[in-house]
Amino acid sequence: MLMQQRLGLKLSQKPVLTQSLRQLVKLLALNKLDLKAEINQELSENPVLELSEEREEASEPDDATPAEEATDSASDADGEVNDDAFSEIDLAAYFDDYLDSGPRAPAGEVSERPSFETFLAEPSTLSDHLEWQLSVSRGSKEVIAAADAVIGNLNEDGYLTATLDELAVTAGVSVADAEAAVELVQTFDPLGIAARDLRECLLIQLRECEPEDGTATTIIEEFFTDLENKDLAAIADKIGRALTEIEQAVALIRTLDPRPGQRYAASENRMVEPDVYFVKSADGFRAVLNEDDLPDVRLNRGYRRLLDRGKSSKEVRNYVRERYHSAIQLLRNIEQRRQTIRSVCESVIRRQGGFLSHGLEYLRPMMIKDIAEEIGVHPSTVSRAVANKYAHMEHGVYALRFFFSEAVQGPAGASIPLLLLKRKVKKMIEQEDPTKPLTDDRISQILKENGISVTRRTVAKYREDLNIPSTHRRRKKKVAS
Repeated sequence: MLMQQRLGLKLSQKPVLTQSLRQLVKLLALNKLDLKAEINQELSENPVLELSEEREEASEPDDATPAEEATDSASDADGEVNDDAFSEIDLAAYFDDYLDSGPRAPAGEVSERPSFETFLAEPSTLSDHLEWQLSVSRGSKEVIAAADAVIGNLNEDGYLTATLDELAVTAGVSVADAEAAVELVQTFDPLGIAARDLRECLLIQLRECEPEDGTATTIIEEFFTDLENKDLAAIADKIGRALTEIEQAVALIRTLDPRPGQRYAASENRMVEPDVYFVKSADGFRAVLNEDDLPDVRLNRGYRRLLDRGKSSKEVRNYVRERYHSAIQLLRNIEQRRQTIRSVCESVIRRQGGFLSHGLEYLRPMMIKDIAEEIGVHPSTVSRAVANKYAHMEHGVYALRFFFSEAVQGPAGASIPLLLLKRKVKKMIEQEDPTKPLTDDRISQILKENGISVTRRTVAKYREDLNIPSTHRRRKKKVAS
């Protein structure tokens, strides 16, 4: 059979993020402290940007208007029209918008501020640990970029929360590169990181520590349900091995870490500064962004002269155009970030007014997709808008993610937030008789008697999430009198 080579054309559609959108996605996920650092870095790298308080000193009088200079710079020295997209930008409007002080929230608008004790040192995070390993890893620039996106989409337990398609779009690479990036991050310490589920997390760890017989891997891959039910006899019968061998394999599995990211979770005090204030007014609550000490960035007037084709070379004009493009893009994205966060917070206020007025018992179930539908954006946009951000209110400082909790069927057909249900389970255990602690099954029955239908296995999961030991470990022997 002869092999033949052919040339052909194929049309395909592939979602790609522009540089501007990538920057917006990055800025949206930053909290106030990180945004401040990002703006300061841009200020040091882009001479067209300046702080507003330095504007008067850095600028020189110039009779020409921005629009006139932009028009002059739109043509080359030989008089030909330059079709650069830069010539289509209304520089006059941007100078008007960004060279004045602009509207800002009055300094005295927010009367209550968090105490100084809230601002504490920030420890090393899981992302820091993984980013360091990525910096010394080898791979194509596409895989490295996708790996950075993988690290940015890990939850506190170290599990990957984004699909390969989402990673590919975020990093602007192919799905194959995204898959290679996931495999790369899964080789990092701690083992089990970047798994999509518990089964994959355990299998990643078994690659490094399992004996050659592979019994533990077989149990995880084929008999995971039996393992959850602790039916070791059924596993031994299905695999065709002695029960003692199965018990040894299960003992090995129990040494694995189901939440590898938690060992790098910030258990120490860390710096928290509110990104937004929920302020009570006569009409209810409103969201006020905390922008007190953010750098007030504006365009620098002094570089407008370099756009004049009679005063500078073509290379200089091109460089200034590029810098202006970058500066305007940054200013646009900062404003877009501001509007998105404000829209999300206002939607949260509308849905959680009871909590803001009366406290935790009035917290309502709320999903990210609900907010996304209300304000007309993708759920991933809302997720980034609330990531690592905090709101200050009468009750204290809360993470914005605190308000998002799935619903659990409660009494009289109503729904209650999962957070409140876990608190109920914790309170029941705190009030139990230590000599006769409540079993998970008994807690499930008590909840059902109160109109909340929850299985024993679900109660066990909630208890583990709360780091509460099992009934056997909680039991205390009665002291003889």
